[in-house]
Order: sequence, then structure tokens, then C-alpha cells
Amino acid sequence: MLSEWQNHKAQLRSYVYKRVDDASAVDDILQDVYIKASSNLQQLKSQGSLKGWLYKIAYNTIMDFYRDKLPYDELPEDLIAEDEDTVEEARKEMAECIRPLIDELPDKYRIPLCLAELEGVPQQEIADKLGLSLSGAKSRIQRGRVKFRENLMACCDFEINDGGLVTGYSPKKTNCSSDQK
Repeated sequence: MLSEWQNHKAQLRSYVYKRVDDASAVDDILQDVYIKASSNLQQLKSQGSLKGWLYKIAYNTIMDFYRDKLPYDELPEDLIAEDEDTVEEARKEMAECIRPLIDELPDKYRIPLCLAELEGVPQQEIADKLGLSLSGAKSRIQRGRVKFRENLMACCDFEINDGGLVTGYSPKKTNCSSDQK
């Protein structure tokens, strides 16, 4: 292995040097490549593919180098995780806010949608409770979501940021009545 390594070492150094922005890390990466190659030599299928195999190890080692350098911000020590009661309270508050639009849906969509989205009941339980197959319950929940979304979009204008998050909303001028089923 050592003689073959010597044959490819200069080319590998050049390969690594072109892809790593830290010149002092090149030799460390090369050393890691050698260690990985020599300790996994049994994985090499044929001697003819050694060069490609070494380059693949070099590539993966470079990716590991950059992955380890990913920047991160320390979280402040005074950061407190939201307590589960607060999360549950927010969910209930939101459920009450959207309930009038869900109540406008036909029963066959409203009931499974309320159970799944507002009460958090698992879909298999919904299927059992309503005498449906699991796929039938999933289908009704999905159709209920679509119909609910149509009602919601007919009643409100939403501002959405580049990340897809809702940043604001306002009611539309039209009257949102049960005509939108």
C-alpha cells in the first residue's frame, strides 16, 4: 500500500489543495486519507481501481472537513424551552380560531378533520371510530384539508415570506358564509 500511496500522493495533495481553503489542513486531510485507505484496503475491489478509490476517500474526507467547520451560534443561557402547557394552550387557541371555517365543511370531512387536526387523534383511531378503512379515513382527512384551505383562502388574504411562513393576514371584504362548501 505504501508504494502505491507514494505514486498517487502528489496528485492527491494537488486535488485536496484546490478544494480546501485552509492550506495548513491539506497535510492533515492527506494523512486522514492514507489512514482510511490503509485501514479499509480489504474494501478495494481490484488494484486497477485504486486511484479512483483514493480520490473518493479524499473527496469524502474533504466533505468531512467542511462539515466539521460549519458555523454555529451559541444559544443564550437564558433561553428557555417552551413549556408543553404553553404549546398545548396555543394549539387550543388556534383550534378555536379556525373552528368556524371547519364547521362549514360537510360532516363527512368535518368530523375526521376535527378529530385529526384539532384533537390530535391518530388516523387509525379515526378510521375505527367512524367505521372506515385507514385509507378511507386518510382520504377524508386530506379532502377535508383541501376544502378547509379553500374556505380559508376565500375569507383571508395572507402575507407569506420567502421561507413560506405566514407573516400576516387580513380578512377579505367578501362575506364568508356557508355558501362556500
